[in-house]
Amino acid sequence: MVMTGISSRQVSTGIGLRHDHYSHFLNEKQPVAWLEVHAENFLNFETPAYHMLERIRQNYPISLHAVNLSLGSSDGIDEDHLKQIKSLIDRINPFLVSDHLSWGRIDGYYFNDLLPVPYTQETFNILATTISQVQDILKRPLLIENPSSYFQYQLSEMEEADFLAQLVKRTGSSILLDINNVYVSCQNHGWDQEAYLKAIPKSKVKEIHLAGHTRQGSLRIDDHASRVCGDVWNLYQKVISLWGPIPTLIEWDTNVPELEVLLGEAAKAQSILDGIHIPSNLARKEIYVRAG
Repeated sequence: MVMTGISSRQVSTGIGLRHDHYSHFLNEKQPVAWLEVHAENFLNFETPAYHMLERIRQNYPISLHAVNLSLGSSDGIDEDHLKQIKSLIDRINPFLVSDHLSWGRIDGYYFNDLLPVPYTQETFNILATTISQVQDILKRPLLIENPSSYFQYQLSEMEEADFLAQLVKRTGSSILLDINNVYVSCQNHGWDQEAYLKAIPKSKVKEIHLAGHTRQGSLRIDDHASRVCGDVWNLYQKVISLWGPIPTLIEWDTNVPELEVLLGEAAKAQSILDGIHIPSNLARKEIYVRAG
């Protein structure tokens, strides 16, 4: 039986499915509720990677996370790319589909990064139009992820959280709230974390991301290359205590560790979803608690 969603009584944690761990999920049921994949890695349906995804999705609900829709580009929709995403959605029937509050394409050329947008009325109109068009074609709502950022545009007219809140209200989309990105951006710019979260409509948050980051001089860099830090765990615990349980993903994209490390991070998140308080000193320790 194909798994397509998560029951209301089973608000749980997932991990990002990476090539290093395919065999673990093919050979044995793992103690994790769902998996998330990057859409662009599976657009060729003749590859071994796609065939593995087809097998793995039989046992795990899949969330589809796109990185190349370039929602903030003034070029509008890349129709060919969107058709490929739609074909993948039709084949694997993910329970969530998401992309980013960013842009990465101009004149048909793609950048290998998620570039920030200025928070102006002009940008808002571009994003609102593109997101609405994408949702009409995909026939489902998108989740929009808040970015990590390392500089601010002087021409911005709105705060990031207010911009995102108004955008999802206008388009009927939802939010993928990346707690690590909230922490990184607030630390980099001196923003108030409490004010940021207060501006986010909690009813619109359908998924949460947790990841690690590094420090380079005065900046914190969202590199998904390490464990979730204690401060981010504490912020996540605060969000869950205020808003209630929300499906949560552990992201780890570079320096990918053994699967047990990711399962340990997922188990920590699950304990918080289950209402178990993790003391801040324990949140900083590298512990592994097997999910049940």
